[in-house]
Amino acid sequence: MIPISDDNPTMRVPVVTIGLLLLMGAVWIFGEGAGIDPNRLSMMVCNLGLVPGEITGRAVVGTGIPLGNGMACIIDRDPINYLTPLTSMFLHGGWGHILGNGLFLWVFGNNVEDSMGRFRFLIFYLLCGLGAAAGQVMINPASPVPMVGASGAIAGVLGAYLILYPRVRVNVLFIFIIFIRVIPIPAWAMLLWWFGLQLLTGLPQLSSVRPDVSSGVAVFAHIGGFITGAVLIKLFENRRLVQDRTLERHRRHPYSP
Repeated sequence: MIPISDDNPTMRVPVVTIGLLLLMGAVWIFGEGAGIDPNRLSMMVCNLGLVPGEITGRAVVGTGIPLGNGMACIIDRDPINYLTPLTSMFLHGGWGHILGNGLFLWVFGNNVEDSMGRFRFLIFYLLCGLGAAAGQVMINPASPVPMVGASGAIAGVLGAYLILYPRVRVNVLFIFIIFIRVIPIPAWAMLLWWFGLQLLTGLPQLSSVRPDVSSGVAVFAHIGGFITGAVLIKLFENRRLVQDRTLERHRRHPYSP
């Protein structure tokens, strides 16, 4: 199920959400070369991606993680490693990665930003990204595998949306073989389905035999970000803005829950 819109009105231009999308796009195109040059992409991921074992010091210096084409990420003790929980959330590994993250941020981020104010939302977003990084580091502190992507921070936005607007209808593109249809479903159903999927996908990471297995997705970053957002939202929300949005939604959609 792919979310494409919701019934929540936007009262103000979501400046921060748009800014984050533009920044992610700029880093992907001008920093990572839009994935055209594998060497350039690999260099950015290795140098600015989050490596849990480098943060904790539990990965052996000199360990190489093969990336293909004769390239490898080498574990080091560069001081910049301690900035990677922040830098990694603006990097991506491919077009599908950044487009998927961008879609989720646009559908849900503008509403959450509109519910707390621009500056609060920026701080909230960054804290969710750091919470996501902490979740991935905690689950596998010795991992030498780099992690990149905004999905952990965006997961925090999803957690906030679930708390703020659980009954708002989200229009999702449902695809099953040849059956394609846009279906409105309650936000709580869509978001809990997404969170449950992360938990199921992350179960192999809890195995003592294959701790790095999770289909190449840092699902515990998603889980950590989601929980961080759900916990912090009541500290960051502006109740007046939430009430105004709810009244406006009912005005535009009289039969909306």
